[in-house]
Amino acid sequence: MVAEDLLRRVQKLVPSHALYCTVRTVQSQTGYAGQVTRPSAYLDHAATTPMLPEAIEAMTEQLKRPGNASSLHATGRQARRVVEESRETIADALGARPSEVVFTSGGTEADNLAIKGLYWARRPRRRVLISSVEHHAVLDPAHWLGDSQGAQVELLEVDEHGRVHPDTLRNAIERDPDDVALVSVMWANNEVGTVQPVQVLAAIAHDHGIPFHTDAVQAVGQLPVSFAGSGADALTLTGHKLGGPMGAGALLLARGMTPVSVLHGGGQERDVRSGTLDAPAIAGLAAAVTAAVRDQEAVARRLTALRDDLIKRVRDAVPDVVLNGDPAGRLPGNAHFSFPGCEGDALLMLLDAKGVECSTGSACSAGVSQPSHVLLAMGADAAAARGSLRFSLGHTSTGADVDRLIEVLPAAVERARRAGLS
Repeated sequence: MVAEDLLRRVQKLVPSHALYCTVRTVQSQTGYAGQVTRPSAYLDHAATTPMLPEAIEAMTEQLKRPGNASSLHATGRQARRVVEESRETIADALGARPSEVVFTSGGTEADNLAIKGLYWARRPRRRVLISSVEHHAVLDPAHWLGDSQGAQVELLEVDEHGRVHPDTLRNAIERDPDDVALVSVMWANNEVGTVQPVQVLAAIAHDHGIPFHTDAVQAVGQLPVSFAGSGADALTLTGHKLGGPMGAGALLLARGMTPVSVLHGGGQERDVRSGTLDAPAIAGLAAAVTAAVRDQEAVARRLTALRDDLIKRVRDAVPDVVLNGDPAGRLPGNAHFSFPGCEGDALLMLLDAKGVECSTGSACSAGVSQPSHVLLAMGADAAAARGSLRFSLGHTSTGADVDRLIEVLPAAVERARRAGLS
């Protein structure tokens, strides 16, 4: 319904043949079949980045083999060996102990386990402190706890760059430290790319004996990440943001952290997360984490230069564009802009019709465009929050991607503005 509504809204802007420049629909005797061609410029790595060759190879090799890692026979033991070696690999790459790695189906499940599980484990404490710019995988379980479990959810204010100041957290805790169940602040924002002072914030929480969780989904592979060095008690990561498979992630849990389980069943993963372990996906995740961490410094250096070039050229092409997020303390591959006079979803589709893929800064729900909660929390007005786009780079990005964006952006912005005035 949402996609159909969006299509109707932009059909007046984009010729019908152009809407299918990247998705060609053909009719055969058996019905309709779709074929997706490679876009001219994929600038949405923050949503999902292509799998790394190492991850594909590791996962493919394990897909050839049967076996349940919980079985006691030889085939099961082989699957268990893959899981445990992957656990050790991930722990080594991220500065954790193997026993601290709990495998999940991805970032959303890991965040839910951290937020719900730690809250339940620390009852009767009721206060849950989270930043106002968190991903919905943190915001929504927290608000669910408030709606149905008696939690008192408090959103920590951010500055104009989207950063939580240490004094903001300190003051919030000190209003009633004995009633705080947990604190959660993401390592780096998924929309505007701002990096948070995680180590400082974790230390403030620990001064009062409060567990600290960080969603590091966007950070792992783009920034140096050490679980032990961060001081966090729980850390979320997922495969498809760093070159691994979808459906595989992990929650790193420091010793002494025993969240109440969200899933109950076979008692896998220290009885914290039940469910049959996906050995092929876990092998792919471990290979991706290894490669992403190994190459992080070189890739970050290259992406930072490419990102800075993109920012400069977008500003030259659209002089009144507004760069969102911290100008310097941001993810290497993130460039997030507000385009005055444009609706973000219309501009996105205009670019998509020209083979440039990116993300809007707003969420679309029930066919109604909603302003980005991140930009609103940063002090932007609703129009700016709706008229934003995120361009995110990754390991396959090249200067040709930026060239393509700049080639088509000015005309797309002009067309989107004309539509906004009509």
